[in-house]
Amino acid sequence: MKVLMIFDQVQAGQGGKENPNLPLGGKSMAIGSASMLEPALKEVNGKVVACLYCGDGFFKDNRDEVKLKMTAMVKKINPDIVICGPAFNYAGYAEMCAVLAYEINEKTNIPAIAAMSKENEQTILDYKDLVNIVVMPKKGGTGLSESLRNICSLARKKVDGEDISEYLKEICY
Repeated sequence: MKVLMIFDQVQAGQGGKENPNLPLGGKSMAIGSASMLEPALKEVNGKVVACLYCGDGFFKDNRDEVKLKMTAMVKKINPDIVICGPAFNYAGYAEMCAVLAYEINEKTNIPAIAAMSKENEQTILDYKDLVNIVVMPKKGGTGLSESLRNICSLARKKVDGEDISEYLKEICY
C-alpha cells in the first residue's frame, strides 16, 4: 500500500510555529513525523512514498490555491491512500487536514483520511460526517501508539475495499 502524507510545517520538519507561511512543497520520501507511522504501516504492508506540506498560515491565506495544487499533486503521485495528519491539537493544521481530505475524496478516486485530537472540536463538528477523522491524543497525550495503528489499519481497510462502517464507530469521531 502506497501512502502519501500531508503535513504542516511542524510535522514536515520544516520549522516550527514561527514558520506558518511555508509555501507548498513535497518530497518523494518519508520526512518529518512520517517516521512515527512507519512501524504501524509495516504491520499493514504500507510504505510512505511521498509527503506534501505547507504552513498552516500559508494554507489559511491561499486555501483555494493549496486545494487545487495538492489535489493535482495527489493525482500525479497516485498513491493508494492519503493520510492528512496526524494533526494532534494544532487547530490550523487540523482544519487543513479536514479540508484537504475532503477535497481529495471529492476530486480524485484516491481515498483520504484525517487524524486529530478532540481539542479541534469545531473542525471535527464541521467535517466528521464528510471525512473519516481518526481519534488521537493531543501532543504529549497518552494513546498515541494505538491511534497510529488505527490510522494505518483504517487506511488498509479502505484500500482493500472492506466494509468499515462498524470499525469507524470504534476509532473515528
